[in-house]
Amino acid sequence: MNLNTLARNGAFDVAGVTEMVAARLSDAQTLEKVRPMPYQLMTALSQVGEGVPLKVQAALEDALERSLVRVPMVPGRVVVCPDVSGSMSSPVTGSRKGASSKVRCIDVAALVAAAMLRTNRDARVLPFEQGVVKVNLDPRARVAVNAAKLAAVGGGGTNVSAPLALLNAVREPADLVVIVSDNESWVDATRYGATATMREWDRLKARNPGAKLVCIDIQPYGTTQAQARADILNVGGFSDAVFDTLARFVSGETRDWVEIIKQVEV
Repeated sequence: MNLNTLARNGAFDVAGVTEMVAARLSDAQTLEKVRPMPYQLMTALSQVGEGVPLKVQAALEDALERSLVRVPMVPGRVVVCPDVSGSMSSPVTGSRKGASSKVRCIDVAALVAAAMLRTNRDARVLPFEQGVVKVNLDPRARVAVNAAKLAAVGGGGTNVSAPLALLNAVREPADLVVIVSDNESWVDATRYGATATMREWDRLKARNPGAKLVCIDIQPYGTTQAQARADILNVGGFSDAVFDTLARFVSGETRDWVEIIKQVEV
């Protein structure tokens, strides 16, 4: 917002301002003090107008890349499953006149995948639509590069159970599976009751009793593919707090918002 204000008021036309702002955004000490998180910076990057110089935008993207180190490391074998179906090209806020975010659901999925890859280099990424799609993501690549690769898949239906079915077919072990989707699985046999997602997850749990499943539902609806229980966490919506919530869930900390609110002294 402040970058756009500077541009609107002609600040970047003043000699030295572009360099000063870019340096501020790239300053390691400042970033360590402020500690901005990835989604916060991704949102800021998506909102900059054409009047913001490319040098400043590049510095903001560098800040985003540096912020990935603040994503908690998760122990064990991690599998990240970003939904790349057609519906993921919609804004994270949904389509609202005058209030739609420029950040798409696919961008959030790419951010989660990139962040988990950056802190867990052995993590496996299984993009899916109607089935699992082969997309090679480089753990060292920028978030924008990996987002472009995922978005380039170009649609299809949504089959949330597909990556779980693949893991079961090859009998691959997993300690944590993270599914990032709008969670409306039209390809599955049913949207209610014992979904194909739950059947595949129970099969995986039989082989990996300690495994945990996190379903990040970017655009929450009234239904979910996996019913919440001790080994399953459903997250509705998205913010940078999701990364910390995920890490706490894996570590066995099960505090919910009701418990946290009750502990607040009024």
